[in-house]
Amino acid sequence: MTLWEFFIKGGPMMWPLLSCSIIALAIIIERIFALRQAKIIPKDLVEEVERLTRMGRLNDIDQLLKRNTSPICSVIGVAIKNAGMRREIIKDYMEEAGASEAYAIERYIDILGIIATICPLLGLLGTVSGMITSFQAVGGTGSESQMLAAGISEALITTATGLSIGIPVYIFYRFFIARSDYLLLEMEKTSARILEYLKGENYEVQKETR
Repeated sequence: MTLWEFFIKGGPMMWPLLSCSIIALAIIIERIFALRQAKIIPKDLVEEVERLTRMGRLNDIDQLLKRNTSPICSVIGVAIKNAGMRREIIKDYMEEAGASEAYAIERYIDILGIIATICPLLGLLGTVSGMITSFQAVGGTGSESQMLAAGISEALITTATGLSIGIPVYIFYRFFIARSDYLLLEMEKTSARILEYLKGENYEVQKETR
């Protein structure tokens, strides 16, 4: 039996299952590349920002951040932009910027959760459809026996396909949730450390001095 024949025997529910698998695969590949720590929190960038911060060269930091697209850049940029305000105010701005970047980091992950949930249900729906076909053929002979076999095949194939898609997608869904939570925590810790460097004696962010 070829893959195409296997697909056809699964009945009409195989088409939405195929669509779900393609969407899930695209999201998984995209998130694997998007959620790399080197992309979200580049080590070299953070070290350079910390070095310039200790020197009070805020203008240089601003120019450095403009040349980078990492999510943490907008969080650090808020602190630099509002230099001179009280530490608590800067922290609130940074948390607001971090919440905005958190949305970008976590995007598409919920879609994986939806796919992981509905694929087994689609498989179950295919199972019900196949069993209905089988019951309609019970007691028959000839072509009706073939109809019975086709119904059983549809029921088993859609169930297996739904689970085969749903289980790995759910694993990736949980992995990406854990990964995004870790990266957001690291962003928060890095931002807090930079904020401490910027803090002056009166708990105010220091402006650049030359």
